[in-house]
Amino acid sequence: MEMLHNKAENKNWIVGIGSALIDILTHESDDFIEKKGISKGGMTLVDKTFIESTLKMIGNPPSIVPGGSACNTVAGISRLGGKARFIGKCGSGKLGTLFRTDLQKQNVEPVLLYSNSPTGRVLSIITPDAQRSMFTYLGAAAEIQPDEIMSQSFSDAAIVHVEGYLVANESLILSTLKKAKKSGTAVSLDLASFTVVEESRGILEELVSNYVDILIANEDEAYAFTNYKDELKALKALGEKAELAILKVGDRGSYINYREKIIKNDAVKSGAVLDTTGAGDLWASGFLFGLVKGYPLEKCGQLGNICGAEVCSVIGASIPDLGWERIRKLVEE
Repeated sequence: MEMLHNKAENKNWIVGIGSALIDILTHESDDFIEKKGISKGGMTLVDKTFIESTLKMIGNPPSIVPGGSACNTVAGISRLGGKARFIGKCGSGKLGTLFRTDLQKQNVEPVLLYSNSPTGRVLSIITPDAQRSMFTYLGAAAEIQPDEIMSQSFSDAAIVHVEGYLVANESLILSTLKKAKKSGTAVSLDLASFTVVEESRGILEELVSNYVDILIANEDEAYAFTNYKDELKALKALGEKAELAILKVGDRGSYINYREKIIKNDAVKSGAVLDTTGAGDLWASGFLFGLVKGYPLEKCGQLGNICGAEVCSVIGASIPDLGWERIRKLVEE
């Protein structure tokens, strides 16, 4: 791709910027979701008390793992063999230590800022259809300031990947995108959630038009952003905003629109779907890794589909070692 052709030989890092969060995963019924009165499959910002009171109502002990959209993506890139860095803010307590330790374990370079506030957390409620509905308490992640993001962190980057959730802090996401573009990297933005797009469509349109090279969306996010239910019309509209537009269509695969050339990649089956947490994040891992490696766009899309499918066969956004072995084998083939 032209946006990556001129990168220096040593500019091969992918830098993720987002909320440093701990994922709390639990399985509940559709009735539980309805009683809470939330949009299924969406993301709702809440306070710490809400999460604590909701946890008292759940039936089974939850799973607790480090997470956050951009963090999940760069962790996947590292597991594929890429060079990955994550920038975010967390608390200085035990959960902050857990977050850093997990990044290092996955060979992701942590650029973490610390706060006296608690580390942010996401309560993901997984229903029997494998959909996840998220309640997010940002905690320390919401306190990151524009001047805390250093341009030096982008100096060796081929791609800077930003999660759409950061739009809640307009000055932060605008400053970050400006610094990334000034450093000469390609900028990737994942729209993150249809609820985020619905609440911030105006500013997102402005940011995408002015700074984003790679725009990633699923069907719900694309509809919220373009007003088109028809996926090809939505894909075309996304492509008018960014040089490279991605539309993920769940178990039917994904579309790529690069300068009005449409590529369709069929879905990959990888066991029973247990949980869709992290599916979009890991799709981005495969796709962005492929771009930096110089793969054809078709192969990048296939790798995204493979990673997205693999993570759906486990609970949470972390693919186990055996899954990564399967993915690497497919990449080699």
